Amino acid sequence: MLKMNSNLSSYINFSLANDSTECQRLFHGRGHTYEGLEHINIDWLPPVVLITSYRESSEQWLQDVTRQILDNMPACQSVQVQHRNLPLAPFEVLSGKKITELEVIEHGLKYHVELGRWQNIGIFLDMSNGRRWVMDNAQGKKILNLFSFTCPFSVAALAGGASHVFNVDNNSGVLTRGRENHRLNNIDMRSVSFDKIDIFKSFGRLKKHGPYDLMISDPPSFQQGSVNIKRDYSKIVRRIPLLIQPGGKIMLCLNSTELTEGFLYDLINEECPDCQFVEAIKPPAVFKEAVQGKGLKVLVFEYQP
Repeated sequence: MLKMNSNLSSYINFSLANDSTECQRLFHGRGHTYEGLEHINIDWLPPVVLITSYRESSEQWLQDVTRQILDNMPACQSVQVQHRNLPLAPFEVLSGKKITELEVIEHGLKYHVELGRWQNIGIFLDMSNGRRWVMDNAQGKKILNLFSFTCPFSVAALAGGASHVFNVDNNSGVLTRGRENHRLNNIDMRSVSFDKIDIFKSFGRLKKHGPYDLMISDPPSFQQGSVNIKRDYSKIVRRIPLLIQPGGKIMLCLNSTELTEGFLYDLINEECPDCQFVEAIKPPAVFKEAVQGKGLKVLVFEYQP
């Protein structure tokens, strides 16, 4: 086993992180650019620092890292670790308060985060630049938000002046949390809809509310009995002409380590060649990847029939 380096000052700009009231990733080991730390991510969710460990980490290493965090980040009130290598991915408090619920800020917007109840805390930090793009490009648009999860894209869109956002997910629990996120930001609930839909079985219901000016598609790579994105993404792309207005945009997201951007380009060429590439949106710089294409991919296209 490789020795785990616990000197995080070599990797983290603690002064920059400590000055920020916004949530962010501090260290991204999962990109495999730091030898021996490939199983570690560290996030700042003010006032909590969350260490996520994807394989067993020694108690001594966790203690060393906790001490460094507390020495360098006086705003930190709690250091916690999520053991993603264990059943149900339990959380453990390493130091400070047991904080299980908090409101984090990103781009000036608030999101509800829960630690210890679910495997995912409620927001994916690698999509920060994607949400910024949506906020900057939402003015006056009717938006379809597929696989909406807790609806951070919707909050960003409505903060950016979207006329209406239609959020779709097959999990009513995350949609309830999505409603909470909108209320946190004092958003007019008449400008947003939430619908529990199995997207692959209910395209008619999606078409009913269209056509849309922007479609966001951020599916999970795989969910047992529900989604296999390598098999299923084409079902969404081929229906773009039924859902999107001419000149409308499509944001296709892909968070699979096995599939590259080429997978998305091929889908467009095969299933909807009337879509023209506009731009790629990269994750924040901290999300370094040793192998290009392993991390999050976000491509924007324009439908031009």
